[in-house]
Amino acid sequence: MAQKITKFQKTWIMRNPIVQFFKFIWLNYKILSVVAMGHGGTREKQL
Repeated sequence: MAQKITKFQKTWIMRNPIVQFFKFIWLNYKILSVVAMGHGGTREKQL
């Protein structure tokens, strides 16, 4: 059973700048990893 997050905890997490910073870094990492590894674009690979 998942633990329920109270309204206070949710508000604190959303307004905490440190948490926001790490969320931002994590999101950038995910996006850059997808782009850098190649995400099945429309261009053909040239040999």
